[in-house]
Amino acid sequence: MPSFAVCSLPAVPLMFTHIPANVITGKGTSKHMARGRINKTSVDATHPGTAEVMLWDDKVAGFGLKVTPTGTKTYLFQYRLGGRAGRTRRVTIGKHGSLTPDAARKEAERLAVLISQGVDPQQQKQDNARKAVDLAFKGYAQAFVDDCLKVRWKASHKDGEALLRLYVTPVLGNKPLHEITRADIRAVLAGAKGKVATSRNLFAVMRRLFKWAVSQGDIDVSPLTGMEPPPLPTSRERVLDDEELAFVWKASDTLGYPFGPFVRLLIVTGQRLEEVSGLSWTELDRTRAEWNIPADRAKNGVASIVPLSTLAVAEFDALAKRLKRKDGWPRTGLVFSTTGKTAISGYSRAKRRLDAQVSKLVAAVQDAAPVGHWRYHDLRRTLATGLQRLGVRFEVTEAILNHVSGSKAGVAGVYQRHDWAPEKKIALQAWADHVSGLLSGASTSNVIDLTQAKRAKV
Repeated sequence: MPSFAVCSLPAVPLMFTHIPANVITGKGTSKHMARGRINKTSVDATHPGTAEVMLWDDKVAGFGLKVTPTGTKTYLFQYRLGGRAGRTRRVTIGKHGSLTPDAARKEAERLAVLISQGVDPQQQKQDNARKAVDLAFKGYAQAFVDDCLKVRWKASHKDGEALLRLYVTPVLGNKPLHEITRADIRAVLAGAKGKVATSRNLFAVMRRLFKWAVSQGDIDVSPLTGMEPPPLPTSRERVLDDEELAFVWKASDTLGYPFGPFVRLLIVTGQRLEEVSGLSWTELDRTRAEWNIPADRAKNGVASIVPLSTLAVAEFDALAKRLKRKDGWPRTGLVFSTTGKTAISGYSRAKRRLDAQVSKLVAAVQDAAPVGHWRYHDLRRTLATGLQRLGVRFEVTEAILNHVSGSKAGVAGVYQRHDWAPEKKIALQAWADHVSGLLSGASTSNVIDLTQAKRAKV
């Protein structure tokens, strides 16, 4: 560690009270230096001359006042690195007027303490200036998305990026990362007040960002350390009944591509919104009637095989026909895209259109009950509940949903290696038959014996 010493340039005369009048008034042709107590009286009495005038404080070594020939008065602090052989350095404290002599003195005392602790104030000032640019939140957040979220949260990085863009950046702007406080975090969360799930997800994204910043050495401590996360959202239990599901399916026909088939595939596969919207033709196999979701696209990071029912295959056939394919399904490209390069977005707008069409269909049916508010994710829960009604084993339903919990967790998850592939295929076909029955009006409420169904397929 380099040695530091506080020093000031030689000052003559030694006492301010003995300074000749020509020094105080700035008369003369060379740089004038004097020593005395820097206070309001002495500062007001130090006038500009034809050369720079310096007044050094007689109590805080290195604390000085510089007066330029134009009359600008600036407080500064002077020190030396490496002992007497070291180079003399100066740090500007601020201009008189913006600072009082007492405020400038306090800052000089603070700088003297830093030097005594081995900290170079000028280097610290330069470092802070660099951090203000390199660690400005807006730019840093984008680097976090590109270098962390897209690598570690591949399946949901768009959600994290949207939360940062909509809630965090508008509040934090270009504030340097190391200056962000817990109060700033509370201000961000206030923007999502009343949105329980959003608040929870927002907290998780910010916690990950600052944890990453600490791991990169850009900050020492996360401002979220010790903060309690927002409370968990209450469990959502919304399940569409058979009549509601039929209305949604029929209304989806009016949406056209891409959201019509997108909604119908959510219904018949039970997979997550991001997994369906980001579906690539390379993941599909028509010969085997399977959809292979790779680990890097699965929300839980676990690869999954989804058997395709006759309804699902029919949807993909129609999508391939739309592309004027004559030899089966395409082998490349996104299934749902309006640009040909990126997956679809604008789910909320499409949902509003869908709800409006559902309301029209309901109004046209005598005594039909209105369809209450629902979300895309409720279609996944509706499939799971429907499979229970059809007598499907819980383990099979979990395998279809690609859940690593319940029966697949703990010791059972280690020793139970059966992938339930045959059972999943039978169950999803049974669900597709049930949905088809709802659309045609046929009764499909009979419970299925999957064991007998499996044997019948052999």
